[in-house]
Amino acid sequence: MTGDQFGNLIYLALLAAVLIGYMLVANRRQLSSLMRNAALWVFIFIGAIVAFGLWNDLRDEIAPRQSVMQDGAGITVPRAQDGHYYLTLDINGKSVRFVVDTGATEVVLSRADAQRIGIDIENLVYSGRASTANGVVQTAPVRLARVGLGGVEDTGLRAVVNNGEMSESLLGMSYLNRFSTLSISNGTLTLER
Repeated sequence: MTGDQFGNLIYLALLAAVLIGYMLVANRRQLSSLMRNAALWVFIFIGAIVAFGLWNDLRDEIAPRQSVMQDGAGITVPRAQDGHYYLTLDINGKSVRFVVDTGATEVVLSRADAQRIGIDIENLVYSGRASTANGVVQTAPVRLARVGLGGVEDTGLRAVVNNGEMSESLLGMSYLNRFSTLSISNGTLTLER
């Protein structure tokens, strides 16, 4: 827990203590009714936390995911609720989720994803530069030994590791151009070889 998070926790605890103290003093003649209402709100609050915590698990089951068609030669992907398209690729035996970015020239790995697939990010040479919406960032070129998407597999794919803050990796045109067809229609992205 960072110092800011600890400070926020103390602030929220003090605020809760003040509010609870006020409620007890203001309603001291109706304590049984107050306790019943407080218990109800605690259960509602706990239910909301549980629902929020389970939402990601439930969303993956309810919302459709990428699917393979035509003997592994094509992939269809539904548009996510945030308006983006996401593809999960198998890189060096590990699943990596990418934002499909037709505005990106290259495949761009976040530091976290690069490290997870076995790239030693501390010994990379960040010799490149890329202009992003957040400014200029340093990049390091890498080769991905094996990249799989559905039934399609590529070897020796060039990519870069972004040395800046990046929440998700980007799937740029250097990979997307390997497909003969890239189309978006009715909220579905289709890739075919």
